[in-house]
Amino acid sequence: MSDLIAVIIPAGGSGERLGAAIPKALVHLAGKTLVEHAVAHMAPVAHQIIVAAPIGYEEHFQNLLGSDAQVISGGSTRTQSVKNALKHIDGKVDFVLVHDAARPLASTELALRIIDELRQGERAVIPGLPVADTIKRIDMDGYVRRTYPRSMLRQIQTPQGFKHKILVKAHQSKDELTDDAGLVENMGIEVKVIDGEVRALKVTTMPDLQSAQAFLIEEVNPLIRVGIGTDTHAFSKDSNRALWLAGLYWPDQIGVDGHSDGDVAIHAICDALFSAAGLGDLGANFGTDDPQYEGASGQYLLSETLYRVREAGYQVNNVSVQVIGNRPRIGSRRAEAIATISKIMDGVSVSVSATTTDGMGFTGEGQGLSAIATALLIPLTR
Repeated sequence: MSDLIAVIIPAGGSGERLGAAIPKALVHLAGKTLVEHAVAHMAPVAHQIIVAAPIGYEEHFQNLLGSDAQVISGGSTRTQSVKNALKHIDGKVDFVLVHDAARPLASTELALRIIDELRQGERAVIPGLPVADTIKRIDMDGYVRRTYPRSMLRQIQTPQGFKHKILVKAHQSKDELTDDAGLVENMGIEVKVIDGEVRALKVTTMPDLQSAQAFLIEEVNPLIRVGIGTDTHAFSKDSNRALWLAGLYWPDQIGVDGHSDGDVAIHAICDALFSAAGLGDLGANFGTDDPQYEGASGQYLLSETLYRVREAGYQVNNVSVQVIGNRPRIGSRRAEAIATISKIMDGVSVSVSATTTDGMGFTGEGQGLSAIATALLIPLTR
């Protein structure tokens, strides 16, 4: 009889350092959320997948993942989320993999290598990469107290694999650690480290997300450049301020404050295009200290951005933007928004989506709007 494998995916991290007002696991990477990528890579090895979602987002995650995973309420910490998930694991499961949603590109092959080690008798197996930098331990005053030989150090990743009963016992501890292997180590059980993957990087900051995008794009076309952009504006207290969003005017809606028209969707697209072309960011190109852009429309800024990107030697392959906010409702005008943005960009393929934060955070409380955009560029043929 084949061994039964369960996968636990704690997905409670915030997207704050990514500039997102939504949980990190819901941030998009090449058209899918981070948690969708993580689930897709673990699904081929799993009898059961449990995703521990942030409280308040359970239904959102379940609708997103469908029958591919069971979504439960996570805890206030990573360790608590795993504890909660363990309560839902089938008692017949032999091995459990714990995998961060923030490592969306860890491969199925890596999971299989971990499972193979467990089947050969190991009780705990984790992946790791050699450490390139010299690591020193310092005291409270900043003085070096020890230098560690790099050959004996590893940068640890996920998924981490354990015998089911051992992981359950480890989580009876009240300790809060950054990974599950630490709890098992504290029990005096040996943990084996196998070779990890560069692609199993952890997405925490915008450069991490760009690196993950690059891995995916290079598999298809090594010449493609990827950029990610964000923008956020607060709703204005001026009831006469017009709302412009995704290149469209929204009547009967109070707009957002900003140096230009405050179109967060188009601004995020411009930011992503500049990033992909290596031309800086939105502020560096259309700064608030430049009077010519005061009150400028998003359509004008996007046209100017497209011109600069082409002058830099690139053509746009496609752009995708996700608007985050309670209002306005994008769905009824999505096709119009896509057509408007695509027309400005000379027919480029455009994707427009929208989400809310279920009443939480800056956008959820109705204070303003945010947007995250991705742009793919290809070098122009001269």
